[in-house]
Amino acid sequence: MPAYPKTNSTIDLAGEWRLRDVGDRHDVPMPIPGDAISALHAAGAIPNPYFGRNEYELRWIAEEDWLASRTFTIPADAPLEGWHLDVDCLDTVAEVRINGRTVLEAANSFRRFRVDVSYALKAGENRIEILFRSNVRAAQALQEAQPFYVPYHAGNSPIPHGNMLRKAQCHFGWDWNIAIAPFGLYGRIALERVDNIQIGQVLVHQAHANGSVRLTVEFEVDARHGDSLSYALEFDGLVISGHADISAGANWLTESFDIDKPKLWWPAGSGEQHLYQLDIRIGALTETRRIGLRRIELVTEADEGGNRFLFRVNGRDIFCRGANWIPQDALPSRINRQATGQLLQSAIDANMNMIRVWGGGFYEPDWFYDLCDELGLMAWQDFMFACNLYPSTPEFLAEIDEEARYQVSRLSHHACIALWCGDNELIGALNWFEESRKNRDRYLVSYDRLNRTIETALKETLPEANWWPSSPSPGPMSFGDAWHDDSSGDMHFWSVWHEGKSFHEYRNVNPRFCSEFGFQSFPSVSVIRTFAGAEDMNIASPVMEAHQKNAGGNARIAETMFRYFRFPEGFENFVYLSQIQQGLAIRTAVEYWRSLKPHCMGTLYWQLNDTWPVASWSSLDYGGGWKALHYMARRFFAPVTVGAIPDKDGQEVSFHAVNDTPHPVVLDLEILAIDMSGDAVALQQVRETVATDRAVPIVSIALDEIPEASILLYRWSASDGSAGRDHFAPQPYKALALRDARIGMVVTTTAEGLSITLEASALALFVTLECEARGRFSDNVLTLFPGEQTTIAFIATEQEAAKAAATLVIRDLHSSSRPQFQS
Repeated sequence: MPAYPKTNSTIDLAGEWRLRDVGDRHDVPMPIPGDAISALHAAGAIPNPYFGRNEYELRWIAEEDWLASRTFTIPADAPLEGWHLDVDCLDTVAEVRINGRTVLEAANSFRRFRVDVSYALKAGENRIEILFRSNVRAAQALQEAQPFYVPYHAGNSPIPHGNMLRKAQCHFGWDWNIAIAPFGLYGRIALERVDNIQIGQVLVHQAHANGSVRLTVEFEVDARHGDSLSYALEFDGLVISGHADISAGANWLTESFDIDKPKLWWPAGSGEQHLYQLDIRIGALTETRRIGLRRIELVTEADEGGNRFLFRVNGRDIFCRGANWIPQDALPSRINRQATGQLLQSAIDANMNMIRVWGGGFYEPDWFYDLCDELGLMAWQDFMFACNLYPSTPEFLAEIDEEARYQVSRLSHHACIALWCGDNELIGALNWFEESRKNRDRYLVSYDRLNRTIETALKETLPEANWWPSSPSPGPMSFGDAWHDDSSGDMHFWSVWHEGKSFHEYRNVNPRFCSEFGFQSFPSVSVIRTFAGAEDMNIASPVMEAHQKNAGGNARIAETMFRYFRFPEGFENFVYLSQIQQGLAIRTAVEYWRSLKPHCMGTLYWQLNDTWPVASWSSLDYGGGWKALHYMARRFFAPVTVGAIPDKDGQEVSFHAVNDTPHPVVLDLEILAIDMSGDAVALQQVRETVATDRAVPIVSIALDEIPEASILLYRWSASDGSAGRDHFAPQPYKALALRDARIGMVVTTTAEGLSITLEASALALFVTLECEARGRFSDNVLTLFPGEQTTIAFIATEQEAAKAAATLVIRDLHSSSRPQFQS
């Protein structure tokens, strides 16, 4: 919803502009909203940045100044006073000129600018230009002007000094992102003529007590001159009328009213996502917001383990299941509501109820949070600072104050916003650089000034907002190591990936809330083919290494693979097995940490999505396809589930039931030992009532009870209609003498896509279907038992279903590796 609505006269300046570099080598059409690199590619001036190693040949674009321009017409009979230019998401160091006169100089892509430009206009044709100054050179100049050097993470940012600019930090690279520093204008640009008033920002406050809600609405009325006006607020049939005398400039008006018997908004899986409409009317002007009535509390009280960290929604403690969100695409022109909506829907379909909007991207568009409101996805919202140190000069802090107040006001009405967090990993970054290690006091004071500026702006704008100073953090005014402290606050646990430790290391920490942890895999083969040729299909090829941005990442995938699996045969099986082990890593962590409930009350893995086709920690491929991890996440994030957790002594495995629903469930669990031929022996069968919001151990199996050369199969069903099954291998998979399961497949066409029936002649693990078509399998990454048929749907359009039928491939653990045993 725009902060400033259409008023008496509006000239929308979106559409086709011309883009040229100041050296006049290129002159191409540029759609605005959009970014310059996408415009150059669309015009054929540069190759696809995502293909091969093209990235490295295109970084020159960000080192140049560029000019975007177009003309517009002011009608001859239109007054020339009262015109304002409204600009949103201008990236980043830019000068806007109208008819050669500078009307705006901007250097913050996270702010909205509204300036009176009447003095620059004329009747008839006018020319508007945006001079995009090189962000790279501007950042270098700002670094040189600092009173002391402010380090940035060179491993994440091959393009330097991005920490100097209020721009998406991942535009300068990251350990999962392309480094081409795009620039452009991604939001609204329009001229509006105002006779006198306009509605500016709207703030919505909720106070819940005794089953009712008191809603307080503050709205800004900007006036060119003093006036007397009437207004009305409409909410669910209730009309509140008012009258105010206003003066020139900004005027804030406030109305409060009570809602009895409110229909509450709940996170996904906990209740409905009811949304009310709020209309603010002043004459012909209207501002509309959709309001979800809910109370979200951040609980950090002390307990026997340290300090709790949980979200209490409408009085109920909610276990947060989810992932971290990064921008939908590395090129802003390619970001759109439909593609983003599909990614967020995939989060819901995998039983998530929270995403963390990570601090190295950007504050998302209004429609992003609308989608989260509708879906019931709570949003942990970082302020946009990540993994670097930042300036604390008065000018920089003043800019941050404006940014924070604008963004908090813009998003204040969204039900989904659960938390505002000051930054991502800035406290840890104090230990990453030689400069800050040698003079920690200087950089700590600088950080504290920044952090307090953000907190003050938040609390003065929205006093009731949940605030958390940094992620990870043990809590306010604590500047210690939250990577390895699991007693309080939120935790980032990266020892398994970055330190190369085994998966069981996840069970050696007991976080209160783990907001980052992850393990990499390669993108799916169908995605790899979009950026690599047949000659590049090797993990050590230059192209594959160019699409791996984490130093040593490919070697770490391979090293871990050989710890657990037999050597895969061929590149495609290597890709498949990398995704299986990624899923196993995250499942190991989530199952254990969920079993600790209520000590642990949240797991957000890194990361949900990709910005371009790359090896990464994502569970969704670039473009939205489900990797193996996402299919597995739907199972291990199920509201009611069972996990198998071995003890630290290697003596037994315990089965823990988890119930995140608001009602008790009766759960039936069956445990079998099964050998590689598929012969099974019953070991345990139990029934347990699991209370609401609980995790309980229900039965244990001594490892010496498992017959030699067998694994455990467990399957369960619950009184709420849910059911599931999985397996537990007491030894590494490479030790199993798996047989050729000779998996048969029968494919038929349906109205929704395809129906695929599978049958195996022996035990088959991690059976995965792949194809070259766009669509989704109803299930995947399966365990098949001999003589048992399993039917899977592939949901797709008729055309894509035909493509899928022609390209279907079945993979399983045995066939992916060089055979060591023949049946």
